[in-house]
Amino acid sequence: MNLSFFDQFTSPYLLGIPLILLSVLFPTLLFPTPNNRWITNRLSTLQLWLLNLITKQLMIPLNKKGHKWALILTSLMILLLTINLLGLLPYTFTPTTQLSMNMALAFPLWLATLLTGLRNQPTTSLGHLLPEGTPTPLIPALIMIETASLLIRPLALGVRLTANLTAGHLLIQLIST
Repeated sequence: MNLSFFDQFTSPYLLGIPLILLSVLFPTLLFPTPNNRWITNRLSTLQLWLLNLITKQLMIPLNKKGHKWALILTSLMILLLTINLLGLLPYTFTPTTQLSMNMALAFPLWLATLLTGLRNQPTTSLGHLLPEGTPTPLIPALIMIETASLLIRPLALGVRLTANLTAGHLLIQLIST
C-alpha cells in the first residue's frame, strides 16, 4: 500500500462510517449532565472556572449590547478548544484540518456579522463598499469590486485557515520522518 504525506488528512472510516461525526460530537461527552446541585465535584468546579474565564476574556472588549453574543462565542471557543486538544492525542483526527468544517463555521458567523451590521448601522456598513474620495466615474466599478470581495471573504479565509493547518501538520510529518 502506497501512502503519501497527505493521507494523514483524509477522514478516518470505521466499517464504512466516517468518524468525523464522532470526533465533532465527542467533546460534548466531556461535560457532565446538569443536576440539582450547582457544583458537584472538583471537575465541575474546574469546568465552571474555565468557562467563566473564557467568557470574561471574550466579553471585556465588547460593550453591553454585544454581551448577547456571549453564549455563541463561548460555546464556539470551547468547541474549538476541545476539538483541537483532542487532536493532539496520538492516532486521532482533528476535524478543523478539513475545509468542510472550517467553511461550516466561517459562513454562518460571517453572515450573522454582516446581517447584524446591516440591521444596526446600515449607512456605515454600506459605506465600507466605497472608499472615501473616489472619483465619480469609478464609483460603480468600485462598488461591484468591493461587493465581490465581501462575498468571497469567508471562502478565502476558510481556505487560508485550512491551508495553514495542513501546512503545519505536513511540516511536522516531514520533520518526524
